[in-house]
Amino acid sequence: MLTEVNKILKNLESKKIIKAVKSVAAAKRKVYMLFNLQPDRSVTGGAWYSEQDFESEFVEVLNQQCYKFLQQKSNNALNETNLSPTATNASCFASSEEILEFIAKLGISKVELSPEDIETILNTLIYDGKVQQTVAPTTRGGSKKLFKAVKPWIETTDFARTPCLPLSGF
Repeated sequence: MLTEVNKILKNLESKKIIKAVKSVAAAKRKVYMLFNLQPDRSVTGGAWYSEQDFESEFVEVLNQQCYKFLQQKSNNALNETNLSPTATNASCFASSEEILEFIAKLGISKVELSPEDIETILNTLIYDGKVQQTVAPTTRGGSKKLFKAVKPWIETTDFARTPCLPLSGF
């Protein structure tokens, strides 16, 4: 029976009706889908994965470039002498769409990124204490997330440091 199923699958693949997709969640199983559809990010791992491998270097480059963009935006706002303190602070913030546009112009991504992908990167910067997020109202009655570079309280490294504590005495 299994050989018959495999024959049918190969026949459908050769006719370009279905295709095999590598899944991040089920690495040892073949996942099939209609040929003309794009797999969901939950299957492929999205922009952060290539052939089931997490692209840590790509994530790190995006992390650095997003932070660099926000730092430059803050520096430009602080150097603008004719702005009030409130206007200067407001000028330091950028939306994920603005940052995505900057990243797209750099041409560092082979995959198409979304504002949500950029927000994922920005969330790592928030956790590192390098970026602040606020929510601003929009003209249509909704709200929009805005991000600003901040000076971290403590310098972080690429790897989290956890102090070693003796287990005795507890």
